Amino acid sequence: MESKDSKKVLTKKDITNLGLTSGLLQASFNYERMQSGGFTLAQLPALKKIYKDDKEGLANAMNDNLEFINTHPNLVGFLMGLLVSLEEAHENRETIKGLKVALFAPLAGIGDAIFWFTLLPIIAGICASMAMDGNVLGPILFFLTYLVVFVLRIVWTHLGYNLGVKAIDKIKEYSTILSKAATILGVTVIGGLIASYVNINILTEIVVNESKTVLLQADFFDKIFPKILPFGYTFLMFSLLKKKVSPIVLIVSTFGLSILLSFLGIL
Repeated sequence: MESKDSKKVLTKKDITNLGLTSGLLQASFNYERMQSGGFTLAQLPALKKIYKDDKEGLANAMNDNLEFINTHPNLVGFLMGLLVSLEEAHENRETIKGLKVALFAPLAGIGDAIFWFTLLPIIAGICASMAMDGNVLGPILFFLTYLVVFVLRIVWTHLGYNLGVKAIDKIKEYSTILSKAATILGVTVIGGLIASYVNINILTEIVVNESKTVLLQADFFDKIFPKILPFGYTFLMFSLLKKKVSPIVLIVSTFGLSILLSFLGIL
């Protein structure tokens, strides 16, 4: 009887290369199918090896992978490894397509919560503070963090490939808890970054009498609610973004207001 291992055509080197080429995910990003071009390109060497003597099988696999997908770049290797393991086992095409559609969105949510909302804001805040103090380790540490995140693509790819279909149970078991915990931590960190890095300081003074002057910032706003102006401005920008106002418009408006109010002596 032929063993399961004898059916394998991919080596550890192939899976490592798949993890590295997963960095091409957004190489041909478009608004119709999002990351499908890069998703297919990254898997193509492995698919060609699997379907070496089956042009129709290769064409079907490529056609399925060229369908819409939009997931997280740092975790996509996990999905690629899983799908390639199913391709290698010649599972039913509908099963492979169904798993792809079912998993790419949850992976995107988990990746966003862990990387964009938690890890990188924390590292960026720490490294920016170090750099502003003249510490050269700031940008070096940030670069090394990005490098580690990229290298971990290889780990996720091997993990997805080795777990195979068992990965579905793992994701269902831990995704809700992991995503919720990371999101809470991320929101807390972002709130701290707003207070630390968004600064609005009103210079206007109100003369009460000859011996008394009220500083609008220190004696009024800060007494009521410290950092209330950065807090309010941040949420104003957020509400405008929710109303589909262009980020470019908001950036230019912020620069314009800062220059104008500084010129008038208000800020």
